[in-house]
Amino acid sequence: MPPRGLCSDVNLQLIAKDQRFELTHFQSIGSTNDAAMAHLRSGGAGDHWFVADEQTGGRGRLGRSWSSPKGNLYASLALRDPCPMALGFQLGFVAALAIYDALQASGAEPNDLSLKWPNDVLLKGAKISGILVEGGALHDGSFGVVIGCGVNIVSHPSDTPYPATDLANDGISCAVADIFIALSSAFGRLLDVFDRGKGFDEIRNRWIRHARGIGHVIRVSQKDQVMEGIFHGLDHEGRLLLDRNGELIPVMAGDVFFEEL
Repeated sequence: MPPRGLCSDVNLQLIAKDQRFELTHFQSIGSTNDAAMAHLRSGGAGDHWFVADEQTGGRGRLGRSWSSPKGNLYASLALRDPCPMALGFQLGFVAALAIYDALQASGAEPNDLSLKWPNDVLLKGAKISGILVEGGALHDGSFGVVIGCGVNIVSHPSDTPYPATDLANDGISCAVADIFIALSSAFGRLLDVFDRGKGFDEIRNRWIRHARGIGHVIRVSQKDQVMEGIFHGLDHEGRLLLDRNGELIPVMAGDVFFEEL
C-alpha cells in the first residue's frame, strides 16, 4: 500500500475550524510538538493542530526517538490554559481515549483495542499509537500544553521495547486524513468532558473500561527499579495503583509490561 499523506480534496482547515480548531499542515518538519510549543511561546492561541506528513526528529516519552515515515499520522494539539498546571498530565488520558475513538471510527474492532498506562493505545495487544504531553508556564503566565499523537497507519518500527503494529498490518485500509478528522472530532468532545480537570473522574472511568491488564500481574519499569504486582486500576488523580501483597502503591511514571494475558 503506498503511503498517503494529508493531501486530499477535503479542506482539513475548514473541517478543523468547524470542530473549533485551527490547523497548520507541514509536508515535513522536525517535530510537530516543537512547532506547537514554539507557536504557544510566541503568543499564539490554543486549540491549534500542527500536523505533518513526516517528521525528521520525532520523539516519544523519556526522550526516545519516534520513527516518523510518510503514511502515518503525526499531529500535535497546542492548548492554552486547558486546566491547572498540576493536572496537565491528565490530558494524556484524554488523548488516549480520543485516539481509541478515532481508531474505532476508522474500522478497528473495539474488542481488539485497549489502553496501556500511561498513554499508549494497543491493537491486539501491540502498540499502534503513542502520546507525548509537554507543557509549562508561558511568558504571559498562562499554562501552555502540547499533546503529540502518533498513529501507525501503514508502517511501524520493529526495534521497540514493546511490540508495535499498524492498521495496514491488521488489514485495515485508512487514509491519514480520515484518522485525523476522527481524532480531532473526538478531542473536541473529550476536552468538553474533561472540563479543565473538573470532569476527570468521567475520563478516568472511561479509560479504565478500555484498560489492558487490570486484575493481572504487571511489571512497572522505572529508571532505578522494576516493580511487580497486580494492576489494581487508577487512583482519582490518574496514578497507576499497584497491589503488592495487599498494599496499594501509587505509581506516577514508568513503563508497563504485561505477563501473558
